[in-house]
Formats: sequence, C-alpha cells, structure tokens
Amino acid sequence: MEIESIKLLFQQNKELQLNHRYVTNKHIEPLLDNLSKVLKIETIGHSVLNKPIYGLSIGSGRKRILLWSQMHGNESTTTKAIFDLLNTLVSNNPSLNHILENCTLYIIPILNPDGANAYTRINANLVDLNRDAQDLTQPESKVLRKVFNAFKPHYCYNLHGQRTIFGAGKSNKSATVSFLSPAQDEACTITANRKIAMEIIAVMNAALQEVIPNQVGVYDDAFNINCVGDTFQSENIPTILFEAGHYANDYAREQTRELIYISYLASLNYISQNEITGANYKPYLEIPENEKCFFDIIIKNTKIKEGDNESIVDIAIQYQEKLIEGKINFIPKVEKIENLNGYFAHNLIDANNLEVFKEDRQLLKIDDEIDLVILNNKNISLLPK
Repeated sequence: MEIESIKLLFQQNKELQLNHRYVTNKHIEPLLDNLSKVLKIETIGHSVLNKPIYGLSIGSGRKRILLWSQMHGNESTTTKAIFDLLNTLVSNNPSLNHILENCTLYIIPILNPDGANAYTRINANLVDLNRDAQDLTQPESKVLRKVFNAFKPHYCYNLHGQRTIFGAGKSNKSATVSFLSPAQDEACTITANRKIAMEIIAVMNAALQEVIPNQVGVYDDAFNINCVGDTFQSENIPTILFEAGHYANDYAREQTRELIYISYLASLNYISQNEITGANYKPYLEIPENEKCFFDIIIKNTKIKEGDNESIVDIAIQYQEKLIEGKINFIPKVEKIENLNGYFAHNLIDANNLEVFKEDRQLLKIDDEIDLVILNNKNISLLPK
C-alpha cells in the first residue's frame, strides 16, 4: 500500500471520540457497542477490580494475529490507533478485502482496565503485567494467556507506549516509534522465529521512514522470560513489540497515533499478501537502538552563583504525567543541574549565561515542580504548547 493511501484512510476513519492520553473502558465501551452491530464483542475476563476485559475478532483468513493494548494502563496511543484501524476494516473498503480474507485478528483493546482508569503502568495489585508472563499471578495475565492458548496466533502484536526520553540512536532525533523482535533465549540468538518478526518490522520501518526519517528505533533485546513478548517468542510465535513515542510538540500523541496506524496497515498488508520466512530480516539490524538521551526541556548556559563562585550549567526538566479530574496534566520537574553535553531536548531554552529563577525569585533546585521560570526578567512558561 502506498503511504499516501494509508494516510488518507487514517483521515477518513480516525475515531474522533478518542483523543489525548486518557483512555479507559468508559471511553471505548460506546465504540464497542457500535461495533457490535457488525462484529462479535465478548467479555473475556475481569480485572482485579472486576472491570470487564473485552475481546473481539475481525477477518476470516487463516493467518491469525493477536493484538493487545494497554497492558500498561497509561500507554493508550496504540489503543486509539486500534479503533482507527477497526473503523477502517469495517468500512467495506474493497482495497482492504485482502487483509480480511487472508487474516483473522483477535484484539484486546485494554488488557489492564484498572491501570487505565488510574492512569498507571501497573494493575490494581501494583503488579507490572509485563513481568508476570511466567507466574501468571494476576487475573489480567491469565486472560491474555487463555486467549493466546485458545486462538493459537501465528503472530503477536504487543502494543505499548514509551516515554519522551528516548532518541533513535545517539542523535538529536526522537524515537517517535520503536519496535523490538524480542529475544527467545539468554544468548539473544537470531532464530528463524525472530527473523520473521524482524522482517515485518523492517517493512513497517520502511513505511515510516517516508514520514519520519531517522525517527524509528529498536529496543535492546536483553532476554527476560518474565516479559510477555519474550515468553511468546520463546514458544516460537513471532512477536512484535510496538512502542508509541514522542513526535515534536505532540504530548497528546495524536501525530504518533497516525504513525502507529500506518504501522498496523503496512504490516497487515504485508502479512496478508506474503508467506513470510524471515529471509528479508537484515534491514531490521540497521535500525538504531534507542538511547536515553532526551529531556522534555533543557535550559542551556545557566549561571549559578555559590558565594563568590560562578559556574555555567544546564538545567534538565522532565514532565511528570498526573491524572487530575479526569485529565492528564504535564507537571515540569527539575531532574538534573549539570553539564548536559550529549543530551538533547524537545524544547531548548538558551539562558545566555544569565541566572534563571522560580516565581519566588529563588534559584531552581533538583525535584522542583514549576510551571514557569524567570529569565532576564521575563516569565517563560514550561508547559507543553
């Protein structure tokens, strides 16, 4: 599929009822009710707090693909893109018939509804579900495993979101979308199974490079059998980790949402039309590895006075995401005060060797939470635009 055709489909089918970062069962249930007119929607289990976990199937093809989102409750971008995808697939667009004829998708839109409601990574028992793949101590983990066993997928899509701290390699390019073909053994062997996942990722990367050149990364593949992706990969099911990251000035993750949608359609189109062997996996190895080299804001060249001594330092500020009255707020917090050569910022402010103050005219300290700073007697907002 041509990239412009996919972008047009996104504009035509974007689910307007979902936006910004806070997505819960309450937000998706009306959409599921509407989809139930054409698809079978079922409750496949319940969370710790007895919230329903929903599943749905679409397509009739022999290639089975299992997708689950919001295993971490505060990672909602891939969920928004799932509903954009569903709107697309039920639109009876003849250009997409081959996907539905060759593939069957089973989708869990929100695996961790308690975490989604509280806007936390963990579930209501304070467990990271992505570290519970072996012990299966949590009801949500058991639901996913039950679906996996019953559906017997040929491919798995493990859908997540990542923080703004990652660059695509050690460069001033944010890792806006990242992927991983997880390891399936301690040696991180590039197995035949991993090669299949790598080949699909390479196709998605090629599509994304047309839109966000040099802004795709991969995660380090250190093996952890307690992670769901590593477990499923170790059972010889090609598994792909998706990570929705930061696009410039897009803290609502609406631009990234479109990029995830592009990834979905590019990969499903490829799977539906090819018998994937992993022979074309090598371009995956050329994708740069994510590096923790970004802050949300860096105030460069700030003068610090300590007695008779003066020095020039940089101040790093990172947003803390907090749920307040049903809305996600971004609270700027001072993380580092030091020389930050080698780091990059989504918003760079040059203090030009002047002092920077808080509203009370005090100097900034690590862990300060502040909405603005005073520089050269001017108030400068630190909140996202």
